[in-house]
Amino acid sequence: MSTPHLQGNKGDYAKTVLMPGDPLRAKFIADNYLENVRCVNEIRGMLGFTGTYHGVPVSVQGSGMGQPSIGIYSYELYHEFDVQNIIRIGTAGGVAEEVKLRDIVLGQGACTNSNYAVQFGLPGNYAPIASFRLLRTAAETAEALGIKAKVGNLFSSDMFYDDADSLAKWQKMGVLAIEMESAALYMNAARAGRDALCICTVSDCPLRQEFTSAEERQTGFTDMMKLALETVTKLGAELPF
Repeated sequence: MSTPHLQGNKGDYAKTVLMPGDPLRAKFIADNYLENVRCVNEIRGMLGFTGTYHGVPVSVQGSGMGQPSIGIYSYELYHEFDVQNIIRIGTAGGVAEEVKLRDIVLGQGACTNSNYAVQFGLPGNYAPIASFRLLRTAAETAEALGIKAKVGNLFSSDMFYDDADSLAKWQKMGVLAIEMESAALYMNAARAGRDALCICTVSDCPLRQEFTSAEERQTGFTDMMKLALETVTKLGAELPF
């Protein structure tokens, strides 16, 4: 049963889906890490693939940029394709002074300036947080792999170009990095009773005007990819295809 944005039927996606924003990063992961790969989505060029990693079923599906976009794809994966875990693997801008280019950040929580939570009609402000099960598994996996991963708050912004220039204020609140998707993903997971985690690689540090190249952002952040995939292998014992 296809949706307006994803083709195929239940069973075409594994229980755990990695979600890069860039569909070409999804293709890179499928081409270089997965076995028995098949393309399961091409609608709007938002590529999705399913295969195995060390024998464990895993899918990788592009999400596009921004909370409305990942909100669509994650909602459909959770509700229409019976996905249990979504692990966002994306880029972020370093905010905290101790965060450097190419650092890996695990998003324990996601502050946001988005109104995404308005739809739930809550009598207050919702605090989007990661699944502790996924966060703990990823943190333990990073340690086992010798990958240094910082854990803390992300800031999910609806603006890439912020006329208010507010990033320094979020730095004062201990935010580690800025990106554009995690809060909506965490809210969708909570509402669906499913699990989500954001693993980010720092591609730029805007307060210090430090940047990586577009090519490196697409194919170069392999520690993040390996961390996510090895986390999936630990989850694989819990979840059948």
